[in-house]
Amino acid sequence: MAACYFFAYLDRTNLGVASLTMNHDVGLSPDAYGLGAGLLFAGYVLLDVPSNLILHRVGARRWMFRIMATWGIVAAAGALTEGAKSFYLLRFLLGVAEAGFFPGMILYLTYWFPADRRARITAQFMIAVPLSSALGSPLSGLILRMDGLAGLHGWQWLFILEGVPSVAMGFLLLRLLPDRPADARWLTGEERAWITANLAEDEAAVARRHPLTVRQALVDRRVLTLALIYFAIAFGLYGLGFWMPQIIKASLRMSSDLDVSLLTAVPYVLGAATMVLWGRRCDRGGHRVAFAAAPMAVGGATLAASAALTGLPWVGYAGLCVCAMGIMAAFPAFWALPSRLLAGTAAAGGIAVINSIGNIAGFVGAYWVGWMTTLFGSGKWGLVTIGLVMLLGGALLRAPLLRRLEPGRAPGEPPAPTGAAVLGRRSAS
Repeated sequence: MAACYFFAYLDRTNLGVASLTMNHDVGLSPDAYGLGAGLLFAGYVLLDVPSNLILHRVGARRWMFRIMATWGIVAAAGALTEGAKSFYLLRFLLGVAEAGFFPGMILYLTYWFPADRRARITAQFMIAVPLSSALGSPLSGLILRMDGLAGLHGWQWLFILEGVPSVAMGFLLLRLLPDRPADARWLTGEERAWITANLAEDEAAVARRHPLTVRQALVDRRVLTLALIYFAIAFGLYGLGFWMPQIIKASLRMSSDLDVSLLTAVPYVLGAATMVLWGRRCDRGGHRVAFAAAPMAVGGATLAASAALTGLPWVGYAGLCVCAMGIMAAFPAFWALPSRLLAGTAAAGGIAVINSIGNIAGFVGAYWVGWMTTLFGSGKWGLVTIGLVMLLGGALLRAPLLRRLEPGRAPGEPPAPTGAAVLGRRSAS
């Protein structure tokens, strides 16, 4: 799952490095680039909910294969960009192709792991995001040096060479990913039975606390509040992701695109380590709301303050690093929250709604930073805005209607079963 997400996220955000030369080659202004970067999320948001409902019905294996294969083909077709119109069209189609991948995988985790393990498991899955940026940025910088090979620009090779692996991963996923624990040949019958029973108890507990149908989940105030909070996280993620290489190049006055890509990787390396460690602490502490709010507040405040300081470019770069760490640390705790409210088909629809509304920030954030850059001549105030939005999202997590998502069993609710004996027997054998 993490390997698939690595390539999917790489294909979504490699535009940031490609833009270092592509914008000049095809004549894209900052406004046009920001609009096109964000149009991916228009197609994505339109189809997220139906895609997740289809996955819940037909199974993850086949539906994820469809997503990965079409996604990789359209990503490689980015090499056909000739101007603003073709850029807009290809980015929109990329969003259509990828719609449902991330919320589908978050839903899929609920088919396998009990609630008290989901923060660390989500961190292990989502580590693909910072690693994709950390490893993908230098890789993309090297590919840009293929400029002129076979008559293609470096950015065209970038789209082709990073799009094809997504198609290959789709076929690998079709072969290796079991839909449910009951389909996993590498589990014993006893282990399959324990996992199924444990997850059924989790789902029953959620249904007793929050009995929601899929239609109710789509308009539930708590679901919509979580969507707004996710908007704040995604606003930071994509605002930085699409613009960080250009901001680093301009603020630090660097001429080497490879050096820029290496410096772009550092915040994501730090973010990857923070994500894993924070996810583990979150599962031990149990307070998902606090563990999501704290890194959002710290990351947002640091970015806003450091970006506002003029004449101190390396302080601004340090702010980018802290903000990236805050964004990555917030993800595992945040995505452990919806499963405390939603179960079954309601989870499929509700998780997709949260992801859809939240990812509108991908469009808004990318375009907003571009617009602010054109208006003020630098990305400074765009970064300040990202920090403030993250601060507001962290504050919204403390809303009273989300308090019941904190740990605790409902009156009369039995404790979750434990599989220590089952797992212990397998370890001994």
